[in-house]
Amino acid sequence: MPEIQARAAVRVAVDAPQHSGLNGPLDYASEQALAPGSLVRVPLGKRELLGVVWPGAVEPDQALTLRPVTAVFDALAPLHAAWCRLLDFAAGYYQRSVGELASAVLPPQLRELSPDQLAARLRKLERKAAKAVEAAAPVKPALAPEQADAVARIEAGITGAAANRPVLLFGVTGSGKTEVYLRAAEAALAAGRQVLVLVPEINLTPQLEARFTERFAALLPEPLAIVSLHSALTPAQRLQNWLAAHLGRARLVLGTRLAVFASLPQLGLIVVDEEHDPSYKQQDGARYSARDLAVWRAHDLKIPVVLGSATPSLESWQHAESGRYERLTLSARIGGGALPRVRLFDMKALPASAGVTTALTAPLLAELKSRLERGEQSLVFLNRRGYAPVLHCGECQWKSDCPHCSAWRVFHKRDRTLRCHHCGFTERVPRACPNCGNHDIAPIGRGTERLEEQLAEALPGARVLRIDADSTRRKGELEAQLKAVHDGEVDILVGTQMVTKGHDFRRIRFVAAVNPDGALFSSDFRAPERLFALLMQAGGRAGRDAERDAGGESPSEMWVQTWHRDHPLYQALARHDYVRFAADQLAERRSASLPPFSHLALLRAEARTAEAAKAFLDAAAGLLQDGQVLVYPPVPHAVARVADVERMQMLVEAGQRARLQAFLRDWVPTLIELKRQHKAVLRWAVDVDPLAI
Repeated sequence: MPEIQARAAVRVAVDAPQHSGLNGPLDYASEQALAPGSLVRVPLGKRELLGVVWPGAVEPDQALTLRPVTAVFDALAPLHAAWCRLLDFAAGYYQRSVGELASAVLPPQLRELSPDQLAARLRKLERKAAKAVEAAAPVKPALAPEQADAVARIEAGITGAAANRPVLLFGVTGSGKTEVYLRAAEAALAAGRQVLVLVPEINLTPQLEARFTERFAALLPEPLAIVSLHSALTPAQRLQNWLAAHLGRARLVLGTRLAVFASLPQLGLIVVDEEHDPSYKQQDGARYSARDLAVWRAHDLKIPVVLGSATPSLESWQHAESGRYERLTLSARIGGGALPRVRLFDMKALPASAGVTTALTAPLLAELKSRLERGEQSLVFLNRRGYAPVLHCGECQWKSDCPHCSAWRVFHKRDRTLRCHHCGFTERVPRACPNCGNHDIAPIGRGTERLEEQLAEALPGARVLRIDADSTRRKGELEAQLKAVHDGEVDILVGTQMVTKGHDFRRIRFVAAVNPDGALFSSDFRAPERLFALLMQAGGRAGRDAERDAGGESPSEMWVQTWHRDHPLYQALARHDYVRFAADQLAERRSASLPPFSHLALLRAEARTAEAAKAFLDAAAGLLQDGQVLVYPPVPHAVARVADVERMQMLVEAGQRARLQAFLRDWVPTLIELKRQHKAVLRWAVDVDPLAI
């Protein structure tokens, strides 16, 4: 080993504020040579921060003038070079500093611990991981031919017998995609590799974790061999699970979007379940897409990545159509179960009669009652929580708007509050109209809370349960409610999109979607894609038990109550025809030069006044000119004001991804300088590949 200088210089990725312009790693002096990926503490201004020693050399003569590294976490093995490459790529692509990104994705508790404290945690982890528990070998279900073909293809990528293109596993709801994931994971584990499985929502992690634990209890008997990574863990749990993955003790990691950055030195397979889900896109800070980074990470490591969905994102579908991704199809439900019959219920054909509402129509109530008498479970899906969207005064037309946002406050009857779902501002419901004093103020519209109440009134004796973000706030509530559904203690489940994703409800035979039309006329070009996916997923909760179908029970059904029965989206839904829907949508996108046929970025600005935000964006538009990049005029955000802050945005479009990236690389440093001139601007951010415009 070559002799080390007494005082070496190292590059360290540290979280420097964006406005400082310090986007790359900073140089520090060290008493010892440190391997890239080592965790250290370093001074920055008057603070001491966690940093990562970054690959790359420093000019040797600079070491004499540099500030020294304060502490080294030498008990912990350095982060792998592949992890550093992932961070470098993500920081460059999403226009953030590598230190900011590293700070955001490493466990928060690492910032608080000293090297000695971390060493103690590692010793505790070693003791915990040493106790193996014997378990019986699992009983595996037989694979359908399509499943077996998919598993064989993915296994060939794991063993190196075939070249690795990203795999799009296109399977109808209930077709056994999870079993394909389990078999593929088993092959990777048998080859001595680690496996990363990403899910879109935290509430799906425990359910999936239970299935993986049950399957691999015999193969992975050691504690911490299967761990989860998501924001609902305590800081101590998150650090423990991250360390287990980093040290190679955790062989299987399940997590939400943050887990794409997990340190996995022996990674051999990545699975992205429900790859179409918008939850994979981070909406603040470094606005990364975990799905896209999973594809990049697999390409970098030359390992398989499996993207699974019944309704793939149009970007992934287009990649499969062009041959960039390999498409594997599961076209039938396991056990021969039928997909629910979709009935489009035309609201215009409903006879006008007093007391009939647009959600609980007379035919829907009759069908729910019929299912109830047969002992079947039903799901009523409405994607709006709360009791009613707004309170309204019939005298002066006052509505319960939020004084801090350009949005309505939602009426929550259970705690008699008006709550803004954007800034959180909450007040007790007024006894009279605050504008004119009229005591007769009434709710307009409908949320899940009101629907739950009306169902209980209309169907006395029915056990009605509501699952949404309000009813599952407290720890353990969601798990308890899902268990009640699985155990048959619920007759009618009322829920938002939270209940449509991934849950295997064996007893549900009937699904009704009420008031879904709003998304048909949204200004967001992705709204139809999201609505179709949501309705397909909601319908997919019905009829998942093939034995009940075979037993002669009434067929599983999905009703969609719509005022636009002939809309192509609903017609494709009625045929369960995602392929036709995708073809129509892609043709529209191509003609309008929208993604995936163009590449977008948004520059967002926030200020106390709309004028200040617009002035910043107008100035930004004039900073750089590129004939192949189109910069549109600034417009207000869809919800223009939140918490008394005005929000404006400006769209940047290019035909080639590389052209957009080159433009942003030159543009962003000039924006940092521009912000110093526009002091009224509170925040600005670049969102690459935005999900909503």
